[in-house]
Amino acid sequence: MTTFLHDGDLPADALAGASAVAVDSETMGLRLGRDPLCVVQLSAGDGDAHVVKLDRSTYDAPNLKRILTDPAVVKIFHFGRFDIAMFWRHLGVVTAPVYCTKIASKLARTYTDRHGLKDVSRELLGVDMSKAQQSSDWGQAKLTDEQVAYAASDVLHLHALRARLDEMLVREGRDHLARACFEFLPHRALLDDAGWEDADIFAHA
Repeated sequence: MTTFLHDGDLPADALAGASAVAVDSETMGLRLGRDPLCVVQLSAGDGDAHVVKLDRSTYDAPNLKRILTDPAVVKIFHFGRFDIAMFWRHLGVVTAPVYCTKIASKLARTYTDRHGLKDVSRELLGVDMSKAQQSSDWGQAKLTDEQVAYAASDVLHLHALRARLDEMLVREGRDHLARACFEFLPHRALLDDAGWEDADIFAHA
């Protein structure tokens, strides 16, 4: 396994030929209108990870944007709703097509309310992930080795999780519901960015 750290953007040939790419991001907090996007990490499922430290003065990352919008590449997230909204706000792109392992978990693993990446990875893959760097300073000029390793770990197992969750969704007859949710997810993220993040627009009230 190799983790590559890039400043500003992906290399033009990174992730070439991948049909699915795991994606995650690191920000200065969890508020769309307040907290900036700092880091985006990606993996083609080959054991390698690419960690991109963005230039927050321009967010000029054409190669990254190309991957996020490529219709031939499925972007795999865990709670993609937040990442996709952040990408729209800061990078100006709508990420699609997408797959969200958290949505898949909620549809397939109805026997539990534990759908965080750490819990799902432990049960389905036997992988115990550390979250020690989750709340660290991602806006600092130079990322620590621990931050880079943490960022990489968040995408290295998403391909395997997708495969396991797909098996469960098919078994439970809910794969069609999952696909519909994934298709709607970018629109849900745009609603969040537009101010409807706390509203259930489908509710009667």
